[in-house]
Amino acid sequence: METAIETRRVRLAEAGEEVLAEVLVLNEAVEELTAPLDAARLGVLIARAAFAEARLAPDGRVAGFLVGFDAEAGHDSPNFAWFRGRMDRFAYVDRVVIAPWAQERGVARALYADFAAAARARGLRLLVCEVNRVPPNPASDAFHAALGFREVGQGVPIPGKLVRYLARPLG
Repeated sequence: METAIETRRVRLAEAGEEVLAEVLVLNEAVEELTAPLDAARLGVLIARAAFAEARLAPDGRVAGFLVGFDAEAGHDSPNFAWFRGRMDRFAYVDRVVIAPWAQERGVARALYADFAAAARARGLRLLVCEVNRVPPNPASDAFHAALGFREVGQGVPIPGKLVRYLARPLG
């Protein structure tokens, strides 16, 4: 792992156009592993999210971002629906994207820690997410295993995509 970088938090609901544009560029680079995202959809996600934050480097570049929901959110993701049909009092990571230059430098861990703290403060019990099995995402698998996530199921949210559903207690 490279040296961790110092970042500051910014709520996406309060972020300027430059930050939101950078979020869209970061997402576009990995949309095969996340999902397509345009400005209108990003606005909807931010409005419905329990947590939507970016981490900015000292020079103002977006090092990464995370959008997450609680179990009561009006979110239309099939992966979110999978969890909602089986669990309650959870915090769902919809997407987390880290800039290539910031990977393995503590940004994802910081975003997850921030979301987990916010979820615990609201009395939520589980942090949940999905990781692609097809197409494979071995870096995400390793990251989530290191954070203590365990597989709780699998699904095919869209044709050609197989995901592993993961959860970890927030206690």
